Amino acid sequence: MNKVIIIGAGPAGLSAAITIAESGHSVLVIDEYMKAGGRLLGQLYEEPNGNWWNGIKESQKLLDKAVDLGVQIILHTPVSNIESINGLWRIYTEDEVYLTSHLLIATGAAETPLPIPGWTLPGVMSVGAAQVMTNVQRVKPGDRGVIIGVNVLSSAIAMELKLADIDVACITLPKMNTVTEKSGNPLDVMNSLLHLSHMAPSTFVKLGSKLMKNDLLKKMGITFYPKNGVKMWDIPIMLRKAVTEIYGDGAVEGVKIATISTAGEIIPGTEEKIKADFVCIAGGLYPLAELAAVAGCPFYHIEELGGYVPLHNERMETTLPGLYVAGNITGIEGAKVAMSQGITAGLAIINSKDGGQQEDKLKEAVNFIEQTRNKAHIQFHPEVKVGKQKLQKYWNEYLISVKNKVHN
Repeated sequence: MNKVIIIGAGPAGLSAAITIAESGHSVLVIDEYMKAGGRLLGQLYEEPNGNWWNGIKESQKLLDKAVDLGVQIILHTPVSNIESINGLWRIYTEDEVYLTSHLLIATGAAETPLPIPGWTLPGVMSVGAAQVMTNVQRVKPGDRGVIIGVNVLSSAIAMELKLADIDVACITLPKMNTVTEKSGNPLDVMNSLLHLSHMAPSTFVKLGSKLMKNDLLKKMGITFYPKNGVKMWDIPIMLRKAVTEIYGDGAVEGVKIATISTAGEIIPGTEEKIKADFVCIAGGLYPLAELAAVAGCPFYHIEELGGYVPLHNERMETTLPGLYVAGNITGIEGAKVAMSQGITAGLAIINSKDGGQQEDKLKEAVNFIEQTRNKAHIQFHPEVKVGKQKLQKYWNEYLISVKNKVHN
């Protein structure tokens, strides 16, 4: 029970494990997937300095370092429940119940589904599944695909599919309804993409995006946006067309697509078919926080962080004694931010076990998270800093409420 336990072998969990093990403490990492690395495994992109960020290699580096330090890693083992009894956390798996005084939850993120007619056909998958098939399993999801949902995740994975010599016919919007209200609205989607213009290989796209500084210009931009899309990595990104149906007889054969107004409404008589043998649905990511909820953490819905996140401070401590969080469970960001959060959580745990001897290192680690965030090449939510400020406000309110209870 003196062993620190980490749920999640992604970049945050492994970085925390390494930090804790380097201080001489024993660590056990549990993950439900067959490989360590989490969503880092699927990442492959070129950084501004020309170097390639290869998620498989980065995952292996973290895993090798953790194993060399004596970290015990158990894969293929889902955690079904956690609870705190008499100051110890009990972690339930199918085979065993583990006990610890210090538990870190680094369970990452899950993909948001977009309900579209025909989405149960064989050949329809989440865009993350296509990424894992291509980059991790080295299996092509098909020869020609359509990606439904225009966002940071779909744009990045479309580029990766292209690198694997897979034809991506287009990235386009879903038909707008009550569920896809934001992801199907051309103006909302364009706003969310403007902060990604630095990634565009086209100088025209980069310059054009910089000019759209106010709402009027943005409306003009979407009004005159080409119906057949603007190409990035030779893939048309269509903001004025939406998929109304995925069709096929027993398997995906293509999608029905129609032109939409600037408000996202289907324009009658414009429907056409695009042939494809696989379709990816990309609704974005949300924090995978069920275990923190089961534990009893208070939650807040913060749109800028991707959904509901457990209340925690900048040292990655929750309101529950001995329970910490790090990575995408605290808000959707890139792997490098997750790694810096993992290091911070690890130091916070060591600081707790060692009686406050890590304060200086912990403060440096907290500052390093912010520096990493500022340098991030890809930002899933452009207003993530606003989200973090909201979270800090909720944390301050929590501290005041605790103080008032003590005085009363």
